[in-house]
Amino acid sequence: MSGEWQRVAARTDVREGDAIAVTVGEQEIALYGVDGEVYATANICTHGHARLCEGYLEGNEIECPLHQGRFDVTNGQPTLEPVTESIKTFPVKIEDGQVLLLIE
Repeated sequence: MSGEWQRVAARTDVREGDAIAVTVGEQEIALYGVDGEVYATANICTHGHARLCEGYLEGNEIECPLHQGRFDVTNGQPTLEPVTESIKTFPVKIEDGQVLLLIE
């Protein structure tokens, strides 16, 4: 995998059990605080044009605010219909209190 690590947020910006949106270039990405880790996915649902950061995060699942389908934020896989198509995920690392994403 080639790409570049980019700083997108302070670690303190991503609270446990919450989701926030960041923009990298023209990509809108959602960051999630789950079990002390930060995960990152595309922010737009694959089923309908809804921002996942506005959905409900329960454990490692984000519920789309439009049709209540769910995705596992750790791997992007759909977990509840009507969503059937995975969302893109991004590798995350934390350095010096900053959230970095590997962007291709």
